[in-house]
Amino acid sequence: MPKTNRKKILWTVRDFAPPKSLWDRLEEMDMKVLLADPGEDPLEKIQKSSPALWVAQTNGGSADNLAMLDKIRSTCPDLPIVVMSTAPSVEEAVKILKMGIRDYIPKGASEEQIRLSVEGVLGQSLSRKSFSRPKMQGQDDSQEAPIAVDSAMKKILALARKVAGSRTTILIQGESGTGKEVLARYIHRCSNRKDAPFVAVNCSALPETLLESELFGHERGAFTGAVARKKGKFELADGGTLLLDEISEMDISIQAKLLRVLQEREVDRVGGQFPVPVDTRVIATTNRDLESETKKGRFRLDLFYRLNVIPLRLPPLRDRPDDIVPLANHFLERHCSLNGISQKRLTPEGEKFLKERGWPGNVRELENLMERATLLVESDQVGRADLEEILGPGEDESVEFGIDRVLPLKDMEKRMIFRALNDHGGNRTHAARVLGISVRTLRNKLNEYQEELKRSRATEESPQGVKFPTGRASSGRDGT
Repeated sequence: MPKTNRKKILWTVRDFAPPKSLWDRLEEMDMKVLLADPGEDPLEKIQKSSPALWVAQTNGGSADNLAMLDKIRSTCPDLPIVVMSTAPSVEEAVKILKMGIRDYIPKGASEEQIRLSVEGVLGQSLSRKSFSRPKMQGQDDSQEAPIAVDSAMKKILALARKVAGSRTTILIQGESGTGKEVLARYIHRCSNRKDAPFVAVNCSALPETLLESELFGHERGAFTGAVARKKGKFELADGGTLLLDEISEMDISIQAKLLRVLQEREVDRVGGQFPVPVDTRVIATTNRDLESETKKGRFRLDLFYRLNVIPLRLPPLRDRPDDIVPLANHFLERHCSLNGISQKRLTPEGEKFLKERGWPGNVRELENLMERATLLVESDQVGRADLEEILGPGEDESVEFGIDRVLPLKDMEKRMIFRALNDHGGNRTHAARVLGISVRTLRNKLNEYQEELKRSRATEESPQGVKFPTGRASSGRDGT
């Protein structure tokens, strides 16, 4: 195979378009995504373009797909490959990863999962800008910090900057959605390792047998299907930072091997004869109380002490109310920019509404709401009525549809439609699939609700409500 071209990524996945966020990041890095024609031979395309990465597709482990992957692995052993499956299964994942394929992504994976996979395989940091404030004049790029107006968050960021230059391990704890990975990336950017790879591994996404190979790598012939040597994430992050996300989900047997790597700073590949030295800084995250997990026998106490050298605990969003409005306006600005929509801002009533919420989903939930507001509200002002309409029924009425009173079928239908849209981030195609109706039917229902809203406002004075997406803002969201 010709010398790898670091500027090209070959995408032959017919049923998954490259996520816009990933496409934007790659373009910022001056990397080009090549989309192959449906009838084009992947091997021929690879030999012509010499990509740095091939993103391929499988359909439930079919013999033809596996044979093609095996052929290309044998012909181009140095080519990193990521596989996306339209019919994922454990059996298919095992077969594919044993071939030496770098990663396996099942159908339904989020844009974030796809981005992290590509980032990890490329061994580069496609630096994530979520939750980051604009750079201040005279501020170094490496110091670009997460938004922190709240005093507790400012103290955490100050401590993070203080320890960033060391090589010691860091444990970040906090509820899901508080921004643990964002903080980990900030620490990496503030360290002397900022120009080296930042590699992330989701410890809960892979079973024990696959996680060991992913972390530590394997030698050719180490097991059936290991047709080539594979470097693990520790080696890919050599000189940089390795994020072990949700480390509390790691199997006890892998925890023992991880402890040795942290102590000895060397990895033993599966099937290897000699240890491989690595200089990798480890940051671990978890949404569980690890100390409590050790008492229950689910996490090794010695590994906890090794990880907990520098503990950082991110407060939930409900405990940092001063950050809610700055974060919300940042997300509005970001998603307006991504979708080519004129800038929107929160009204004072909208800001007050956000501050009054409990935010069980934390920053992630807030971003989700702001993204929906970007697409659903036509006005450049997002008020309380808009946000209430987007959210639909209150938490007490919508959880598992636990409604304590009988509703007319039409009202129940409306609630279910809004619930499906909320659960799927405003994506009409996905919502329609869950509801068991066509996208056209869903669109007609939304138009009907919009007309009802217009008629209601024509007869009584009321705050501005939701405008349902039409035109450019929604064209990429509903698949129509």
